[in-house]
Order: sequence, then C-alpha cells, then structure tokens
Amino acid sequence: MTYKRKRLAYLAAFCAIFAIEVCIALFVRDRFIRPYGGDVLVTVLICCFLRIFLPHGVKLLPLYVFLFALAVEIGQYFDFVTLLGLGGSRFFRILLGSTFSYADILCYGAGSALFALSDTLISHRKLV
Repeated sequence: MTYKRKRLAYLAAFCAIFAIEVCIALFVRDRFIRPYGGDVLVTVLICCFLRIFLPHGVKLLPLYVFLFALAVEIGQYFDFVTLLGLGGSRFFRILLGSTFSYADILCYGAGSALFALSDTLISHRKLV
C-alpha cells in the first residue's frame, strides 16, 4: 500500500468526520449525540488528521491523542481559558472548552480506542 493512497484515505475520513462534527454542532440539540457522540468523534477526527501526515510509524498515536484530550479536559477543570486571559472570547471558550466532565474523558478514551481498533483492522486486512 502506498503512502499516498493511505494519506488520501485518512483525508477522506477526516473530511467526512469533520462534516459530521459540524452538523452535530449546528443542528443537533439532544442530550446524547451532541455531548457524547461529538466527543467520541473528535478524537477520531484528530487521529485521522494526524495520520494524513504520519500514515505509518506512530503506533501509539491514539494514546497520544487521548493524552492530549485529557490535558485539554484538565485545563477545563482549572479554567485554563480564563487563566490565559481568553475567557471573554466565545471562540476560545468553544475551542478549548469551559466545562470539565469525567464523561468527556470516557468519550475521548472510547474514540481513541475506536480509532486504534479501526486502524489496526485496516492495516492488517490491507483495506486501504
């Protein structure tokens, strides 16, 4: 499998998941998909984005993305946006988040595990 083909597959997955995330953000107002489904998908989205540039060689990428998401969530616990002086910016409050949640951490873990499983299955079956 060529690097180019694998990169294109991850680019396609990234674009599809990004479109789903935008639709969730704009149109879904429920108590399950928006808060939990979006959080599961965001780690998959980040992993796909990074795999565009790193299609091979970073076996623990899902773990690193989970640790990054965990760091962001811990930052929310300490109100990192306000500590940075960006608390008045709606953009940064949305981007970095403003509410700590243990459920979010579980969702990030689920998304990272989902990506790791998918990535392993695809690599072993040579589907891409």
